[in-house]
Order: sequence, then structure tokens, then C-alpha cells
Amino acid sequence: MARNFAEAMIQTLEKQGVKRIYGLVGDSLNPVSDAVRDSSIEWVHVRNEEAAAFAAGAESLITGELAVCAGSCGPGNTHFVQGLFEAHRNGAKVLAIASQIPSEQIGTSFFQETHPEHLFRECSGYLEVAHSAYQGTRILHNAIQSTLGGDGVSVIVVPGDVSEEEVEDTTFTDSVFATGKPVVFPDSAEAAHLAQAINEAETVTLFCGAGVANAREQVLKLAEKIKSPIGHAFGGKMHIQYDNPFDVGMSGLLGYGACSNAMREADLLVLVGTDFPYVDWLPSKNVAQIDINPAHIGRRTTVHHPVVGDVAAVLDNILPHIEEKEDRSFLDKQLKEHAELIGSVVDNYTKKAGKRKPIHPEYLASLIDQHADEDAIFTVDTGMCNVWAARYITPNGKRQDLGSYKHGTMANALPQAIGAQCADRDRQVITFSGDGGLSMLLGELLTVKLHDLPIKMVAFNNSSLGMVKLEMLVAGMEDFGTDHEGVNYAAIAEAIGIKAIRVEDPKKLDKAIKEAFTYDGPVLLDVVTDPDALSIPPEITWDMLLGFSRASAQTVFGGGIGKMADLAAANLKHLGSAADISRKRWF
Repeated sequence: MARNFAEAMIQTLEKQGVKRIYGLVGDSLNPVSDAVRDSSIEWVHVRNEEAAAFAAGAESLITGELAVCAGSCGPGNTHFVQGLFEAHRNGAKVLAIASQIPSEQIGTSFFQETHPEHLFRECSGYLEVAHSAYQGTRILHNAIQSTLGGDGVSVIVVPGDVSEEEVEDTTFTDSVFATGKPVVFPDSAEAAHLAQAINEAETVTLFCGAGVANAREQVLKLAEKIKSPIGHAFGGKMHIQYDNPFDVGMSGLLGYGACSNAMREADLLVLVGTDFPYVDWLPSKNVAQIDINPAHIGRRTTVHHPVVGDVAAVLDNILPHIEEKEDRSFLDKQLKEHAELIGSVVDNYTKKAGKRKPIHPEYLASLIDQHADEDAIFTVDTGMCNVWAARYITPNGKRQDLGSYKHGTMANALPQAIGAQCADRDRQVITFSGDGGLSMLLGELLTVKLHDLPIKMVAFNNSSLGMVKLEMLVAGMEDFGTDHEGVNYAAIAEAIGIKAIRVEDPKKLDKAIKEAFTYDGPVLLDVVTDPDALSIPPEITWDMLLGFSRASAQTVFGGGIGKMADLAAANLKHLGSAADISRKRWF
């Protein structure tokens, strides 16, 4: 039986296992949404197409599967931009359906006319316009195969009249998509060169990013063999930081501990599966880099020993050729320094935090971490919430976190939580929402209510754009335009029927978090936090502030590091001087 293109498209998505489409119905998209109505696919109605793209990206990253968003012509699908940039840069498998005005009207300045084929070029790996139903089936296949193959977001632009054209040729709608994940093995010469460099270096530091997700065992084996400290970027935290006897913390703007020193003092720094962008934190004297994407090699600092390949495959290849190092004095020095730095920060920033008003965001973050499920998913707003998440979310191999870590847009946490919770309604999803990010897509509270998503939304409500304020201070500027009138977000949530709890007294915070996290349904926890939590401590000089870009970054940001203090102290068991350093507790 003949089908129109919209129906053929939805049936293709059904066969691929797509469970839902995020978007808003209307105008040129109506044939598509009508086809969804007659399918097994759920339509997740959001309030802004930006949220639809964020949600689809989050669902894909959590499940590893294809996720879909759809928007109507003109001002409908143009809202996709921020969410698609985030999904594309994170490598999510997302198909965006951008409907278009009628074909015959394109180029006439028709009502709501835009050109999505130009607009989305920078935030997609595949982008084409359907000019007919038959050609549409071909580009639909190409779009799905491209994103499933790891080329980032795919966008298909579909004029409304094309959506309603009949499809008679099923050549391309009947294809099976390739979803395998090939292993990229290293070039033998590059691998041998890296092994030689590691053997010749007296001291080595490993700096890990998200690329170590499936190579944790190999990284730890290499560190043990060469007595190497292991630092990480934020992207590598959840994969390598937990139960790691070689951990020396994180580098970069969110950094803490001895990571920066370990990177600079080592004879050889090996960048492992990271495209860490902040060049000021990367030495260039003797650097190796392992990355599956050759385009990443050497674009952040001088690299003398490049290796292209899957991290696990590269390390499996070189480990038999690595000579074991007997001297662990460099490792022990970095572990000791790391424990001392973390202990100092813990004492400075969390002591008596449970009694201080306004509530310290560090204290709130530490309690969230304490009460969250072992397999919780955290979505983290850009800004100071990144700091609290980096310092306090304790990885364990089961938890996951999502944020705008590469695109750096505001307002990502709530819509990403929508996608994560839709993907698994039985798994706890918690947001680290800044009040700035929450307010920007505040209408998505209505989406949470409409679909009864049991998200635990935590608002760090400091009535300030904290990260912007810090940027101004670091640049020697007086902060301007960063503070605003306080908003009672709990009252807003209650007004639309969402359970809400507002906390201003730190003594009530622990009980409130327990209540929120055990509630069977969506809940907004509105916590009034200290806008000055990022202030420079009295003992820090202005000169030290200007030099925050290295080891002192953690002090400038004014945050503790939660249970990582326990890990750092535990790692001292390898040192003969362990008895000299007391085990620090943070509350």
C-alpha cells in the first residue's frame, strides 16, 4: 500500500527502535506528527524546540541509541540550534527533522521562510533537503546511517508538501543500518615510538579524558607498571577517578589537587583520550597523545609522540613492551601533595558549613552526593554548578553525568534531564540547576509536569551569574550585571502542580533532600545559596588570584572536593610517610 513520505519516515524510525520524538507540533510538521499519532512512537511535547534537541541528545548519550527531535518550519526548528550544537559536540546519535515551508514558496520570502540547510551546517555531520519523496527516502537513510556511524548530529529538512508525497520505491527504506563499533588499532611505528618514549622517561604522568571510558583497566595497568600519577579532565572524571590508587585530581578551570604539578613536573606527559581545550594548563616540553580522532592530535599543545587509535587497543598493544619502573618516588610525591592540598581545601570550605547562612553551595552539593542513588544520572548546568559537580559528585562506575562540557551553553540541565528520564523512568535523575539556567528554559517545568517525569530538580538559587562574576574578578573588572532580584522557584513549581520544597536554613537541608529524593514523582528543591561562595578567602592575595590558572585554581573557586579527600588519603597507604598525614573528613 502506498504511504506518504512522513509515514515512511516514521516507520523507518520504528524499525530502528526509536521510542519517542521530542518536539512541538504545527504547520509544515503536521504530516509528520500525524504519522507519529498512528505509530508506536511517543510524542514528547516540549515548550521550546531547544529543549527537544537537548533532550534527544541526552537520551542518546544515556542509551547509546538513535534519538530524534522534530520542529516546524521557520521559527520552530531554528530553536534547535543550542541543543544540536551540544549533541553534535558530544557525539550523540541524533536525527533532527526540520520541516520547511512548501517547496514552491522557497526563495520567495514566504511567511516563516528560513534556510535550515545553512543554519545547521556547523552543528551537524550530515544535512540535506528532501526535494521529493523518493529522494527523501535516500537522504533519510544517509542521515540515520551517518549519525549511527559516529559523525554527530544529522539533520533532514522536509518541506510540508514533500512529507505528503506518496512513496512507492522502498529500496532505501528497507535497508538495515550498520551500528557496530569497530576498534581502531594503532600504527605499529607510532605505537613503538610511544613505548620507547615511556621507557626512556624517568617520570611519566597520564592525563585522561572521556576517551578512557572503555579503557580503565588498561590505564590502571600502565600506571602501575610505570609508577605514574593519573590526572583527569572533567570528561574523564566519571571513568577513571574512582577507586584509583594513582589519582592526583583534575586540571583546568575546575581543577583541584596535584594534577597540574604532576603534569608539568613529569619528564613525559601522556594525553589519553582527551581533547582538553585549555592550552594554558598544558605543558609542551615532552608530550604524547593517544586519540581515536587524528584531527585531535596536536591541536592543543606541541605533541612529540602521536598515536591514533582506540585507547584500549593502543595500551594493549604497548603494554607488553613497556619496561617496569622500580622508582615510585615521583608518584609518591604527587600523591602526598594531592592529599595535603585536598585536606586543606576541605578544612577551609566545609568546616561548620551546616550552620552557615546563606547556605553554602558546597554543602548542598555534598549532601546531594551523599543521598543520591548509586546509579543516579546527574545533569549539570553550565556555570558554578560545573564547579560543584566536578568537586562533589562521587563516581563509582555506575553513575553518569551530562552537561554542556564542550559547548558551554546555559539552560542545559533541565532539558537534558527530560531526555535522560524519558529513557529510563525507574532511574534517579538529579539536576544541578543554576537559577540562571533554570530561568532561561523555565517553561520546561510544564513538560516535566505534563509527562509526569520523576526528575529531582535541585536549584542552586543564588540570584547571581556566579561564573560570570568570577570571570570579571579574575580579569580585574568590577562585576557588573551579574546579580539580580531573588526568585522563589518553589512557588512557581507549586503553581503548576509540581511538588516543591524551598530551603533557606542549612539545618533543614539534609531532611529536605531526603524528602525530595524519596518522593514518587517530580520535585523541585529550591535552595537559597550564598552568592559570595566564590569570594577569595582572606589568606589568598591578589597575586595568587592572578596565578590561579595552575595549582591554586581550586582555592580561587572556593569549593571543596567531597569524598575525593577520602580517596586521596587512602592512596597514601602506598607511602612510607602516610602516618604523618591525617585522614581528612569533610563533615
